[in-house]
Amino acid sequence: MKSKSSTIRLLYAASESSADSLYLSGVFVPDPYLAIIAQKKSYAVVSQLEYGRVAKQSKFDEVLLLESIREKAAENLQIELADVGPGELMVYFAQRFAVKKIEVPADFPAIYYAKLFDAGYRVEIVEGAFFPKRIKKTDAEARAIKQGNAASAAGIRAAEAVLRAAKIEGKRIVYEGRTLTSERLRTIIDQACLAKGATASHTIVAGGRQACDPHEGGHGPLRPNELIIIDVFPRVQKTGYHGDMTRTFLKGKASPAQRALVNTVRQAQLAALDTVKAGVKGDHVHAAANAVFEAEGFVTERRKNGFVGFIHSTGHGLGLEVHEAPRVSKGAPKLKAGSVITIEPGLYYPEIGGCRIEDVVRVTIDGYEKLSNLHYRWEIR
Repeated sequence: MKSKSSTIRLLYAASESSADSLYLSGVFVPDPYLAIIAQKKSYAVVSQLEYGRVAKQSKFDEVLLLESIREKAAENLQIELADVGPGELMVYFAQRFAVKKIEVPADFPAIYYAKLFDAGYRVEIVEGAFFPKRIKKTDAEARAIKQGNAASAAGIRAAEAVLRAAKIEGKRIVYEGRTLTSERLRTIIDQACLAKGATASHTIVAGGRQACDPHEGGHGPLRPNELIIIDVFPRVQKTGYHGDMTRTFLKGKASPAQRALVNTVRQAQLAALDTVKAGVKGDHVHAAANAVFEAEGFVTERRKNGFVGFIHSTGHGLGLEVHEAPRVSKGAPKLKAGSVITIEPGLYYPEIGGCRIEDVVRVTIDGYEKLSNLHYRWEIR
């Protein structure tokens, strides 16, 4: 047993949905379960349904059987077995390791925080990263993200193939005899990702004015001569790591204003990429993209119906979550070698359309390693 000054860390989450839980365990568990980090070792408490698989496949130092631990907790806490829930298990382990202080992540369930607090323990919520090492990706993690981007690229290529095969009939884009909609193209993209072993959710296929709302998924018919943003961020089923790539297309003939918009976004992306390396602030990378937009006269401003111009950050971290540390935005701190980030500047004007171009890189000491690969041709006649 540790002294009264020792600390344990607790997680209670499903690794299917919790990036921290998956990072610690390395195995998918669909229901919430208790994980403990104590004395430089990690423990999982799982039911007999999950025990064999977790014991064989996970990274835990020790896997404990929930049914047995509940009996021990009931005896130790002198309560009925039926009264032993997750909170009581946490109190049992706090007693077992003789601790006063317990660290939990920011998304820890409040009901169990209250139980630990009422039991007399000092519960400290860890702000920011519960596992700071997540920000620096290993070679294996980089390969997993690259696989996610291969799925993203496959989805975008499938969309491009449809747009190339489609015909323009008046104000409609027609594919295989039917009007092409955002919903239909999204299904084709998601199926292409699935064929690459990744699950895509909330894929963005937004054209025209819809594309000027960056997180609008897109709905209804896609129109000729309008910019179409396709943003694909699937999760690799085997590893849980994500890809995240965006390309902008247009079926028909682009206007001079549309060409200027797309070309400027690409130049902003190149300018941002040119600044990326370890030790450079994310703020500086963002400023490089923004400087290109300002130099070309693309103003960011608030209008009656919302904001136009460059209305989001240049990028974000990518890994077990689609959006994670580090930030690539105004005020963002220095980038660290090994961090994986997106570079995705964009411009949005309802009278012209929206354009975003996104790639993924791993930061190195002297620059970056690109983890995404797809061409930048966008105008499809």
